[in-house]
Amino acid sequence: MKHVLFATAALFATANVAVADVKFSGFARFGIGYQEDRSADDNIDDTILISRFRLNIDGDAETDNGIKFSARVRLQADEDSDTGEAEQAGLNGARFSVIYGGLRVDAGNVAGSFDNSDLYFGTEPGLEEFLGQYSGVDYDFLEYDSTGAGSNAVFFQYDVGDFAFSASYDADAEEGADRWDIGVIYSIDNISATVLYGKTDGVNGESGQDLVVLALGAEFGDFGGTVLVGRDGDTPDNDFGEETDGTTYGLSLAYNIGVATTLTAAYGDGSAEGDTQQYGIGFIHDLGGGASLQGAVGREKVGREGDGQVLADFGVRFNF
Repeated sequence: MKHVLFATAALFATANVAVADVKFSGFARFGIGYQEDRSADDNIDDTILISRFRLNIDGDAETDNGIKFSARVRLQADEDSDTGEAEQAGLNGARFSVIYGGLRVDAGNVAGSFDNSDLYFGTEPGLEEFLGQYSGVDYDFLEYDSTGAGSNAVFFQYDVGDFAFSASYDADAEEGADRWDIGVIYSIDNISATVLYGKTDGVNGESGQDLVVLALGAEFGDFGGTVLVGRDGDTPDNDFGEETDGTTYGLSLAYNIGVATTLTAAYGDGSAEGDTQQYGIGFIHDLGGGASLQGAVGREKVGREGDGQVLADFGVRFNF
């Protein structure tokens, strides 16, 4: 009888506790990658086997009044492009989230306003998405770290109507250099626009860095595109005379030909002497069941006086 009473009391004590869900999701990709003059080491070929395995592990729970709690870790393995060899899989730092209505708060290994913006990245051609309209940007904004501990930071986002507002704060980005960013996005029908601003404080008497970006996107039937323009440089005087300080600009395009194939393209550059220029075209062919053939060919040049190199890849990606 005593055991029955204890079991009944435990049942009532847990009756109002939400049952947590654990979810698994991710993707895998593999193929070949080409990089002209990949390495000065003659033992590394320009063409190597490329691969990635990514598994997201999400634990979710929801209270009786609708507050959602979530935690994520990621297991990931890639190839080492410097050696051409596969790397061991490892877990990254955890991200924790609280979501209620239009408000979301992330803590831990988080992505900031730039890293959470689809308009900033646009369409990225290639199996490895190695081409981007943002190639001229030289600012180190807060990013989600898929293979390491990441920054112990916070991110906020609030959605209201056609607007979404975001902000992040990293209290110790590098040797006490606090880093933060803010963003606003407006979307209506098939058109969207975002303004993003980020700043990293200077330390030991050095100037800080900042970045401001405006990006626009639109979709018209089978065609979609984005454009990006911004400026990065030193603060507070914003003296854009340094090698990588100045205007950055780019665009990306996607066009569906038929029901299964999409052509992609991207171009990015900047006005500074040391900016990186990228351009190229790619494709995605849907095989069904979450699998696709993907590839691209393009060119990258670092600095106005750089020689540039051809980049290409081709392979299969499948989601699970």
